[in-house]
Amino acid sequence: GIGGQPQQQPAETQSPAAQNGKDYNQALMYFTQDEFQIAEAAAERIFPADDAGAGAKELGVAFFIDHQLAGGYGTNSRDYMLPPFYKAEAYQGYQLAFKRRELISLGLAALNDYSNDKYQKTFTKLAPEEQDAVLAAFEANEVELKGVPAATFFNMFRTLTIEGVYSDPLYGGNKNMNGWRMRSFPGNQMSYFDVIDKEEFVKYEPLSLSDHLST
Repeated sequence: GIGGQPQQQPAETQSPAAQNGKDYNQALMYFTQDEFQIAEAAAERIFPADDAGAGAKELGVAFFIDHQLAGGYGTNSRDYMLPPFYKAEAYQGYQLAFKRRELISLGLAALNDYSNDKYQKTFTKLAPEEQDAVLAAFEANEVELKGVPAATFFNMFRTLTIEGVYSDPLYGGNKNMNGWRMRSFPGNQMSYFDVIDKEEFVKYEPLSLSDHLST
C-alpha cells in the first residue's frame, strides 16, 4: 500500500438481520395485530407444541398465513370472481363470492365473537381446552358465518396451518426448518446422487431454497 503500509483486507460484513438475529420475514402484510394474534392462537391449537417439537406459534405459521393472504392466493387473483353466482357442488372446490382473505378475516372475527358469547372472553384469553371447543364448533358447522359454512373457514385455516408448518421458510413459516426436522425431511437438496443406491435411511440436515443462493 501507499507509504509501505500493509494492505488490509476489507472486513467481512453481515446484513443487519444476521447481526441482530432478527427475522425480517416475520412482518405483517395483511393481518391487523388483533387478527394476527387470533390466527396465531388458533394455529397453535391445530398444531400445538409437544414432545415431538415446536408448535405453529414457534414455527411462525401465522406469518405464513398472513403472507399468503396478502398475495394472489388471498385475493383469488387466478379465479373468476364475478356474478352471476350459483350454488356449487362440493367437487368444484372454492366457489364463494368472498375472497380467501375476506373469509379468513371473517372467520377470525367470528372466533372472537363466539368466544365472547360462550365464555365472556376473547379467543386469545381462553384456556387451551376452551379454544379447542370453539374450534370444534366451527369444524362441526355449529356456527353461522354470514351465510358461509363455518367449516369452510375452519378447513381452509387448518390447511393453511399445515402448509405453514411444512413449506419452505422463504414463505414465512417453518422457522429455521424445524417443521422439516420433526419429519426428517431433507428440504431442497441439490442432489441425492451419493446416496440414491443406499439401502439404509440417510438423514440430511435440511436445506432451504435460500441456501442455494450463490455468494
